[in-house]
Amino acid sequence: MTETDVELLRERGLRVTQGRIAVLEVLEQLPHADAEHVHAALIERGHDTSVQSVHNVLGDLTGAGILRRFEPERSAARYERRIDDNHHHAVCSSCGRVEDVDCVVGEAPCLHAQAPAGFTIQAANVTFVGLCAECAAAAAEAATATAGATA
Repeated sequence: MTETDVELLRERGLRVTQGRIAVLEVLEQLPHADAEHVHAALIERGHDTSVQSVHNVLGDLTGAGILRRFEPERSAARYERRIDDNHHHAVCSSCGRVEDVDCVVGEAPCLHAQAPAGFTIQAANVTFVGLCAECAAAAAEAATATAGATA
């Protein structure tokens, strides 16, 4: 348990509980994890908790602005501790790996669109979809093998 996490929970008006601290520690090690992966990591670390309890803690931490929740296409919601910088995500369409993509302008919102009348844009959420390096290499290797078999 880090003193910073304890202070953060208190600053945001949340009670400091073992479950909340444990989830924060897991997400420090596994950024972009979904609730199932957080639950599995907690069980592996010896915590006796349910998936529902994990969902409740994730909801509390997200609601308090301690976590960021995002939903890649065709995937469960993911959670991360990196907040307040309006970064984006790149998602591998093959294996589901997620990587952070920093804003190109450097401040929120880093994409500027014509806002509807009366709207003030505060953030832009963008998900880039493609292949991670490992999946791209595997696809190239498979294409080479297929080409060699037909030659």
